[in-house]
Amino acid sequence: MRAFLIRRTIQAIVVLFGVSVIVFILLHLLPGGPAKAVLGIRANKAQIHAFNVRYGLLKPLPVQYLDWLNQLVHLNLGFSYKQNQSVDSLLAENIPRTLILVGVSTVLALMVAIPAGIYQAVRRNKPEDYTLTGMSFLFYSMPTFFLGTILIIIFSQTLPLLPSTGPTAALPMIDQIPNLVLPILTLTLVTIALFSRYMRSSILENLVQDYVRTATSKGVSRRVILFRHVLPNAILPIITLVGLSLPGILSGALITEALFNYPGMGLLFWNAAITDDFPVMLGTTIVVGAAVVAGSLLADVLYAVFDPRVRYS
Repeated sequence: MRAFLIRRTIQAIVVLFGVSVIVFILLHLLPGGPAKAVLGIRANKAQIHAFNVRYGLLKPLPVQYLDWLNQLVHLNLGFSYKQNQSVDSLLAENIPRTLILVGVSTVLALMVAIPAGIYQAVRRNKPEDYTLTGMSFLFYSMPTFFLGTILIIIFSQTLPLLPSTGPTAALPMIDQIPNLVLPILTLTLVTIALFSRYMRSSILENLVQDYVRTATSKGVSRRVILFRHVLPNAILPIITLVGLSLPGILSGALITEALFNYPGMGLLFWNAAITDDFPVMLGTTIVVGAAVVAGSLLADVLYAVFDPRVRYS
């Protein structure tokens, strides 16, 4: 197990290094260079030169990269001149709200998708299976912004039950629970469709395995076979899927946050893209890349914990 963890950790570090190299290259590919992108198109040559001297942009690129990497290690992600605030402080303010949105929606999606997938597999090719499959395909193929708009029309305009906007940053989240419902529901419905289809397929695949036929021949009840033997094996792909689907969930959170004006990391990136706030965009890219790598590493570790065969493969 220790060797497995060391291998996966080294692989994650290599991927993070690659992400940092790509972001550094993107930084220097900005129109007019980093100074022009940060200071704006109206910056004169004296201002650009002073900026380049101050931030060491006149040094050779390898030296610049090492300096920039050192800043990343110390969690210094740059400074937003548009908002007159450091990027790391902006992210520190907004990341917890995005974690609440993504975390709650993912947990709710798993709580619904796993039983739904099991039920579909048990009722395979029955009306219930076809109905749930049709709903899954409907939500899975529906763009996040379209689904969110439909929910706003139904629950905020036709039936004025819930606010059409997310919570404000000025008040605690606990005091704005109604404002959280529609953003969380939007992400949850899309994620349920993804997880339930994989859960159904995994259950069906395990139901035809030899150990199920052996347990059946010994007179073990179908319920015991399903929940004690099949489910622990069938849920393993879902563990990996949660880690690998993190980029999609985060991208969905970006659209959802922009649609509901939810004050999280997605809305921060959206506004930065509109206002050409490149330091914020690049800082957010680094954080999201690190989150994706961490999610994949966590999925690998959990898979190895539940399936010892993976450790020695």
